[in-house]
Amino acid sequence: MIEGQEGVTWQDWCALADACEEHGVETLFRSDHYISQADEGGNVAHDAWTTIAALAARTSILRLGTMVSPATFRAPALLANAAATADHVSGGRIELGLGGGWMEREHRAYGFPFPETRTRLEMLAEQVEIVHRLWTEERVDFRGRHYVLEDAPGQPRPVQQPRPPLIVGGSGSRGTVEPALRFADEYNTPFVSPDEAAAIRAKVPRLRFGVMTGFLVGETREEMRDRAHELYSRRPREQSFDDWLDAYSERCVVGSVDEVIARLRAYESAGCDRVMLQHLLHTELEPVRLIGRELAPALA
Repeated sequence: MIEGQEGVTWQDWCALADACEEHGVETLFRSDHYISQADEGGNVAHDAWTTIAALAARTSILRLGTMVSPATFRAPALLANAAATADHVSGGRIELGLGGGWMEREHRAYGFPFPETRTRLEMLAEQVEIVHRLWTEERVDFRGRHYVLEDAPGQPRPVQQPRPPLIVGGSGSRGTVEPALRFADEYNTPFVSPDEAAAIRAKVPRLRFGVMTGFLVGETREEMRDRAHELYSRRPREQSFDDWLDAYSERCVVGSVDEVIARLRAYESAGCDRVMLQHLLHTELEPVRLIGRELAPALA
């Protein structure tokens, strides 16, 4: 899981995708944002679905998707078409994550509407249904509070049948759980401990369940701490390094290879079907190798 708005260049994306395919990492997800939280003027933020389609054309086995595409950025028919187009480019390797959107600053900066939370969740619920129906029905009529479709052809039909996986992101609230249970395949929640994950898992018993969370790994704990120092130093912080790392570790996957395996087992015991590991040091490819060569085989 890569935060694409934090200065990830096209060359970086190519290197990450190549490393995933070389080392057996099966899925590469990215955020969907248009502005950096760390350095607005310095960090490039390439469009998510353009990037995914381009990566789809130069990879062969890697699955690609968003975590998550905000309902506020695109009309649902546009999003359905973009993701289905990428599914064709990839030969059927696309997953679509949807959410309500949260980063108010980027909406104000670029003119995206940013209504209150309740309205954004209404938009999300309608979008999930519309995308599902455009991907599975010949013609779609839909009249909701936020979107109206009149005799819309279900084109382009995705390669994957009955459709690409749909993932709803949220923190267990009714506004995200209900549309997920109706139309999605998976529910994903961010930055929770295994105990917190178990409580949310209980709300979506019929769905695949995932967690997206921070990630720092090394062959040894000392190697992990070196990477942690690099991440810590990227911006000013009030906490000391050790206090920051302790707090980060509470809801993230942090440690040596053996420690990370144990932590992932705890998420598995909590009912998680997969964990999306947020790799913030995106120019470092060694953690990608460790995921594919060490973590995945140990958990298989």
